[in-house]
Amino acid sequence: MSDRHHFDVIVVGGGIAGASVAYFLAEHGVGDVLVLEREAHPAYHSTGRSAATLAELDTNATLMRLKVLSAPFLRDPPTGFAENAILRPIGVLALFPEPAWSAIQEARPLLEAAGLPFTLLSAAQAIARVPVLAAGEIAGAVLVPRDGRIDVHELLSSYRRAARRHGMSERFGVEVKQILVSGGRCTGVVTGAGERLRARWVVNAAGAWAGRIGALAGALPVPLTPHRRTIVTFAAPDGVEPSDWPFVTSESHLLYFAPEPGGLLLSPMDEDPSEPCDAQPDELTIARGLARLETLAPRLVPRALQRRWSGLRTFVPDRVPVVGEDPRVKGFFWLAGQGGCGIETSPTLSRIAAELLVLGGCDRFAIETLAPSRFASS
Repeated sequence: MSDRHHFDVIVVGGGIAGASVAYFLAEHGVGDVLVLEREAHPAYHSTGRSAATLAELDTNATLMRLKVLSAPFLRDPPTGFAENAILRPIGVLALFPEPAWSAIQEARPLLEAAGLPFTLLSAAQAIARVPVLAAGEIAGAVLVPRDGRIDVHELLSSYRRAARRHGMSERFGVEVKQILVSGGRCTGVVTGAGERLRARWVVNAAGAWAGRIGALAGALPVPLTPHRRTIVTFAAPDGVEPSDWPFVTSESHLLYFAPEPGGLLLSPMDEDPSEPCDAQPDELTIARGLARLETLAPRLVPRALQRRWSGLRTFVPDRVPVVGEDPRVKGFFWLAGQGGCGIETSPTLSRIAAELLVLGGCDRFAIETLAPSRFASS
């Protein structure tokens, strides 16, 4: 049993990545885990500001595989894991113009082989499902009926609660200022208060700050870039009842919208590069998004907005998460670069991470596609 300054694993970051890896470590019998979070409470940044949706359809085959593998956990979590349902399966409706619609139809066998449960809808069928859509803007749609909104508070709380039962401890308002490295191996961290905490492993689950934590360790310079994403809410227009609509997304219009208590939620799907920060919405970005909404669904354009906020989604160039031990600094482990799908892929990504940490390998996924070593120069 370690004392308060020695742990098996220290996790830097108290969002969904940090909480979920602590949970899956506990499932492997590793409970001596300390999660450090620089903010005063968990999920202040990306996790708490996400639209939190399971949307399995993805043009990136690796991301789609991660989502498909994670979906069963979100739909039917282990007995006793959650106190309330995690997933509300309102469905996700992805809209496509030509030629993308023809490409989707041709890719149907590949989608089926990936295990994605979906239905192809004509433009008329999609408009029947969401009557505000402009007829000339879409050629067809993919409906994934069992996807939908994730209760991120319930998911995060359940990960944390289960991990705490197995010995995980958390400290909030604690910033990591230094990564301790000796003989090419990470041995712990130093906090802003000067406290030296030792561990066999340090897991970098710091979200938008993961690149900076990696630099503190002298780790491989993984090319992580945070990007701002904005969401607004507004009341449904008179005569429009959206409560039974699916989550609607259109890459060609750079928009998604969904029913929300009291009206609708909408994102202009912005991806403006940013330094790690407390992200704030940009009015011009919102205005441009509403202009695109006027093209896609003119009846939905609101007279006023109720709320607006932004968060950061952190990507590497291939947009695939980074999971694995650093090739330069042993004992330093990356769980970063989840982009916009960290919540919906957490059951799989953190299970993979826990297996790599505890067992040294993982049979459930092609881990080389996730490994930080893919960014090492040849």
